[in-house]
Amino acid sequence: MKSVRNISLLAVVLLMAACSRQPSTAQNQSEGKKMEASASDYDERYIGVWADENYEYPVQYSEEEWKSMLSDKEFHILREEGTERAFTSPLNNVKKEGIFYSAATGQPLFKSSTKFKSGTGWPSFYEPIRGDAVVLKEDNRYGMTRIEVVDSSSGSHLGHVFPDGPKPTGLRYCMNGTSLIFVAKGEEPPALVKEYLEKFPEEKPTL
Repeated sequence: MKSVRNISLLAVVLLMAACSRQPSTAQNQSEGKKMEASASDYDERYIGVWADENYEYPVQYSEEEWKSMLSDKEFHILREEGTERAFTSPLNNVKKEGIFYSAATGQPLFKSSTKFKSGTGWPSFYEPIRGDAVVLKEDNRYGMTRIEVVDSSSGSHLGHVFPDGPKPTGLRYCMNGTSLIFVAKGEEPPALVKEYLEKFPEEKPTL
């Protein structure tokens, strides 16, 4: 029984670290880029709002309310900082023009024009739709230093960002597909997105 628990724990650690251990195509083409982040890099390298545990998010619900609003998988990833298995999200292969929104709140997060094929198995983007669309937090779990990315509307977990992406930013926002909703250009957005944009019309995206 103890060995089974140890194997399960190891599997979780490997999955959580997987995105950072699978460098993008851009990194493979550029030697000498380090994967880990440090405090000295914060304002120079990454696009987003740096925040600590006191950051106030405009959309707030109790964890019980989140559970009632999200599927089990969505809750695990968005609210419990989980990670989906690589190459399992249909959004990994999206090539249409459109916008990626937060599956937690409907907040606009990424334009499809910034999506690129990273080869890691997760939807990857080189920049968010706005500089304040995502919040960045230092993540020192599992014996490594990474930069966690959450939506700036609710603090819901999206993935991590790494300094091994393509030009023009050199960044790779490695996102869980479960954390995102994709709406192609010309398609009717779901109610969640409509409601969010009614509350925050200044964030309405354009293509």
